[in-house]
Amino acid sequence: MNQGRTIFAQLVEHMPHKEFQKCVVRYRGDANLRGFSCWDQYLAMVFAQLTYRESLRDIEACLGAMLPKLYHMGFRGKVARSTLADANDSHDWRIYADFAQVLIAIARPLYVNDPLGVDFVQVLYALDSTTIDLCLSVFPWARFRKHKGAVKMHTLLDLRGNIPTFIRITDGKVHDVNILDELLIEAGAFYVMDRGYIDFERLYSFTLSSAFFVVRTKENVLLQRRYSHPVDISTGVRSDQTVVLTTIGSASAYPDTLRRVSYFDAVTGKRLVFLTNNFTLPALTIAQIYKQRWQVELFFRWIKMHLRIKAFYGTSENAVKTQIWIAVSVYVLVAIVRKRLGIEGSLYQILQILSLTQFVKTPILRALQEMDCDNNLDDICNQLNLFSL
Repeated sequence: MNQGRTIFAQLVEHMPHKEFQKCVVRYRGDANLRGFSCWDQYLAMVFAQLTYRESLRDIEACLGAMLPKLYHMGFRGKVARSTLADANDSHDWRIYADFAQVLIAIARPLYVNDPLGVDFVQVLYALDSTTIDLCLSVFPWARFRKHKGAVKMHTLLDLRGNIPTFIRITDGKVHDVNILDELLIEAGAFYVMDRGYIDFERLYSFTLSSAFFVVRTKENVLLQRRYSHPVDISTGVRSDQTVVLTTIGSASAYPDTLRRVSYFDAVTGKRLVFLTNNFTLPALTIAQIYKQRWQVELFFRWIKMHLRIKAFYGTSENAVKTQIWIAVSVYVLVAIVRKRLGIEGSLYQILQILSLTQFVKTPILRALQEMDCDNNLDDICNQLNLFSL
């Protein structure tokens, strides 16, 4: 690789520019171009994410200090805070949402052979949401409660590589279960969800689509046991039953049988009960599949800690969604670079190196290979125990 190119320019090489331009044309992003294109905006916002810039003025100052290098980094327009603010408000956020999906389509095949934390060959997804708090007086369009603003980020995570495959950004009042209506269910895949997604009419659509779900059940769900299957209690599994729903409404919404697996965690003393429409996997595997749901919680924690999605550069709905989608695309871009270059370090370690080397002219592989891969900077040793939730 050309040693005369900056790290940032080498990162840009991994972005399919032609696909980006297709997204721009789709939403007429550069229809009223005034010297600052959607690509310039995207590069400036990617730079801000990678280097943890605090404000538009901060972005302008840092890029302005490196004017001779900007052209070779991909910029064609002058980056001014007023111009960038206008772009964030006016350039359609769907441009960056669609381009993030392009990057996701590139990343997923790179991680298709990565191992899961369970002996499992099928595709495994985890569905959950996170709430991003906003100041209601600054973001009046994001009303959540009487004196609070928020947006929700609903995410379907492919657990091989922890790559988000589906994201919806809604206002904070949208209930999680409504997102099930928007999923394109994949036959043969497994979907793991928490009890907030209990809706038997919607869950039955998974069965009709030949897909499987594992969901933690609620205490008020009334079930009748049809069969009990033998279990090895030394594994933590307490029961494995074939059941049916007993209330008229639930039974009509989900007329088939379900499988109820009860699991006891000896460490916390907690007992959890799962429902699934899969009757072939061992009961312990069902419990282990649910345990993998914690990865989506770690994904939310990771991007909130290491990318800019809690402090925003603009106050409009378009600016907020633009920033969130660009943050997601940066996460996926780093995942792509990590796999393509064969880097052993974590995504956080890579981001730490990139945050300090954007203007350095050295091969990116050399810069990333010099990190200490044995030094785990992710600091997840204090994460909550799954079965204590």
